[in-house]
Amino acid sequence: MTLSHPAYGQLRPVTATASVLLANNPGQMTLDGTNTWILRAPGRSDYVVVDPGPEDHAHTDAIVRETGGAIALTLITHQHPDHTDGIDRLVELTGTPVRAADTRFLRGAVQPLADGEVVEAAGLHITVLATPGHTEDSLSFLLDDAVLTGDTVLGSGTTVLEARDGALGDYLDSMDQLVDVAAGRALLPAHGPDHAAAEQVVRYYIRHRRERLDQVREALLVLGADASPEQVVERVYADVDKSLWPVAQSSVQAQLSYLRSRN
Repeated sequence: MTLSHPAYGQLRPVTATASVLLANNPGQMTLDGTNTWILRAPGRSDYVVVDPGPEDHAHTDAIVRETGGAIALTLITHQHPDHTDGIDRLVELTGTPVRAADTRFLRGAVQPLADGEVVEAAGLHITVLATPGHTEDSLSFLLDDAVLTGDTVLGSGTTVLEARDGALGDYLDSMDQLVDVAAGRALLPAHGPDHAAAEQVVRYYIRHRRERLDQVREALLVLGADASPEQVVERVYADVDKSLWPVAQSSVQAQLSYLRSRN
């Protein structure tokens, strides 16, 4: 039987080199849960794991079961706990080295991941792409046939931007970088279903972000140039469940910062 998303705790093959284990941590910010990607080159018996997921013994045990503990390397897309809290138990059980952009998550005698670096592990060649915006340390990983986008591009919905100054500019640059490499590759996100064609999803994300930016501009014309993020959210996200408004404020703050820096 061919598995389809979501399939909690079951290894679901997606491409020739990538399979996914979905953590059972669904929520407002995690959608159906966190996708842990398990990568293996044809003919190899060792693996690369991307994002160990939350602190959940059942999920970590499933990673160990499906890899036999033969994890050559673990990679981290970004700092959020639903991606990183499972690190230490996975290291304890398998001894895997762990690499990330943020030094807090390094395990073993390793260096932080660098933009443009080609990681060679378990017979795979993985190009590291710095794709900040969701977080400052966000990375994507490029395979021959797929791109793993972490929370930068999700399988459904849209990502939340950091409230920091410069986040939207960084994010738009990240989208430009991803669309340049997306053609002919599958999209393997950290939340939501995978997609066979990454390019159309990335282009949708770019259109959506530009549309939201136009809506914020229009809101400022009505509310005044000094309108608060809360006021803008009430107007722009009027058709969105109010429980999501606090999350939307982070993205709106990033957009306001972007617009005001250009005036």
